[in-house]
Amino acid sequence: MRDAVDLDAAVAALAAARSVTIVCHVQPDADTIGSGLALALVLHRRGVPVWVSFAEPAELPVSMRSLPGVHHLVPPAQVPATVDLLVAVDCGGVNRLGALADRLPGAATTLVLDHHRSNTRFGTVNVIDPDAESTTSLLARVLDAWGEPIDVEVAHCLYAGLVTDTGSFRWVRPGTHRLAERLLATGIDGGEIARTLLDTHPFDWLPMLSRVLGSARLAPTAHGGLVYAFVRRDDVDGVGPEEVESVIDIVRTTAEAGIAAVFKESRTVPGRWTVSLRSRDTGPGTQDGVDVAEVATALGGGGHRFAAGYTAFGEPDDLVAALLAALG
Repeated sequence: MRDAVDLDAAVAALAAARSVTIVCHVQPDADTIGSGLALALVLHRRGVPVWVSFAEPAELPVSMRSLPGVHHLVPPAQVPATVDLLVAVDCGGVNRLGALADRLPGAATTLVLDHHRSNTRFGTVNVIDPDAESTTSLLARVLDAWGEPIDVEVAHCLYAGLVTDTGSFRWVRPGTHRLAERLLATGIDGGEIARTLLDTHPFDWLPMLSRVLGSARLAPTAHGGLVYAFVRRDDVDGVGPEEVESVIDIVRTTAEAGIAAVFKESRTVPGRWTVSLRSRDTGPGTQDGVDVAEVATALGGGGHRFAAGYTAFGEPDDLVAALLAALG
């Protein structure tokens, strides 16, 4: 059984709103965008003016451009300075809003819908369920509590977040498949949604992988094994952010390591690296796996127990040394 979450607080905030801005996190994935667009579709259906945005990058990743409701997406400059309700979806902290964090003071109410255990609860109303598989699954429960039907377009968006955040249903909990079945019953094509989001890359992704995986190294004594790799700015010609993000899912398959890290160099800010961390439920030499959310939080980031991240500055050797020190 999930711990009780005050869904009524979210419903009350949404039902009372007369204008709504929905903010997704920077470098958006299908869970944040799927949540934002699903909620926008429902609000639009109710006749409520709604804007959806994210601070960076400038364009939505290609794999998500076929999601219903993308016409509700606007550039940051077009997000109103003042609004009745601002909803942050899948954002563990203000830092995940990027430049759009400056819209918080202009909102009469701020609602945070999220499933990150490291969430800083920065909203006026915080509806957080760390046990939820995805923010879209939490949103589905909010819509049920609100009495709003989940039609085929909303289901498409919700399924996008569910299939990606569960790793194509590799990381599930009781109820996950029931939600998937319910969404599929609306008539969405689950196989096509998964293929578009997870299994489609440009050809340039392959040589990029060759270069990046050639940088992989194994530290076998760090908590049962740490495998890490670097994505340098020169490696990413011809590929988008989602191709870069996919590297961690390959590196994490290393049998000799319970923890995986990918250091991704900024294309625009020299010396800035975004770090993705993953751990297994159990790993060589571990009992319950490493809580990488704790590690990431100690390094200025956050996330889930088995998937987290942070931003760091410096030279590659120093970045690895800092991660090893945080792992203890």
